[in-house]
Amino acid sequence: MGKLLDYIAKETQGECFASFKYCYDNMLPPNIEYEAKEDSYINMKEFAESIHDPHMRDMCPLAEKMMSMPPLFKYFLDGSRRVYKVDDIQYDKKVFPIVSGQISVSCCGREMNDDNTFRSFGKVFEEAYPVVCLPITANDEGIDNGVYFNNLCNKLNELPFIKGSGNKFGKVLYYLTKIEGNETLENKGIARIQDEMIECEKRIVAEMMSKHLLTHDRYLIKDGSIQYKPMKTGDYKELARIRNNYRHVVGVSKRFNPNLMKDNKNQSSAGQIAKLPLFHRTPAFMWKPGEEWGNVNFAIWYVRIRERKYTATPYSGILKIEKMLMTGKEAENGLESDEIDMITANIINERNPVCYGNDARWANHLYPVYMTECYCKSRFKSDISFINLF
Repeated sequence: MGKLLDYIAKETQGECFASFKYCYDNMLPPNIEYEAKEDSYINMKEFAESIHDPHMRDMCPLAEKMMSMPPLFKYFLDGSRRVYKVDDIQYDKKVFPIVSGQISVSCCGREMNDDNTFRSFGKVFEEAYPVVCLPITANDEGIDNGVYFNNLCNKLNELPFIKGSGNKFGKVLYYLTKIEGNETLENKGIARIQDEMIECEKRIVAEMMSKHLLTHDRYLIKDGSIQYKPMKTGDYKELARIRNNYRHVVGVSKRFNPNLMKDNKNQSSAGQIAKLPLFHRTPAFMWKPGEEWGNVNFAIWYVRIRERKYTATPYSGILKIEKMLMTGKEAENGLESDEIDMITANIINERNPVCYGNDARWANHLYPVYMTECYCKSRFKSDISFINLF
């Protein structure tokens, strides 16, 4: 057993078992995911834009016009994590998994020349740190959980072999041990690390807003959904309180559930989405998740950025686009259709170059997002190196 696990067991009055250590990367994501229960929410049938036209809209003319203008999107945000099972530990004659992970969140920015040609692309913000996640029962001192696990994190970072390795744990997290339905303790630990990554993304967006980096002509593309489910912990746990940070942020998802959108007959629009012609978008529809999400509503629409004949599946080359609705007027009536058209046209213009041959998801990738993702993952230590910490 490693020195770190020995120390954790001794400090928390537990007993480790020197279980086999491995990376979860090739496993399915945990049940507690941010879009895993989408189909239980209100179906999207209400328009979220000023023009109530149920037909697809051709964005090609506007995209061509926008090519001669500065791009709307300057910043690109991506978060990634690698999660590992590092041991099992016993408390009160019950055995719990110890889950650890590497978290990396990066925001890259693009600079353009005065003549609207590309100049540079590089990191603007990043947070990269390891975490370890223990069962809540590790705290047997009866003090506040946040205080206890923060103190434990400080103690781990003071260990000579941790200091000597050049590593520093960002946090010691904890997961609840009550299991419901098909949950597993390992999945609860993975989901807790996922929550920490999401919290890190929110923190970077908040910092960018505080420095006035995001404006009406300097938008941010966040890779993946911005449908952040409210959390029980963290500085940014309530979506309604951080909504203003996302005024100039658009979520772009490569993977999505196409059955959410319904037509006027309450039938799935999945077939309509799959048949989208190149550079066409669907109408924007309103998604109202309700009080649980702080009554924050979203405008959601889809656009095809690749020819169907060159892609592997019906939804390859289609992106799901999301924007939080800010004002009371937007929450009731949606966005102006011109704004949705402008966002969509600029996203279409981000489709080239492509990462074909480097990423199987090339048809759904925007190249600046792909570059940000590559930088993000480059901050990870190798699996062997990380596991050997334990």
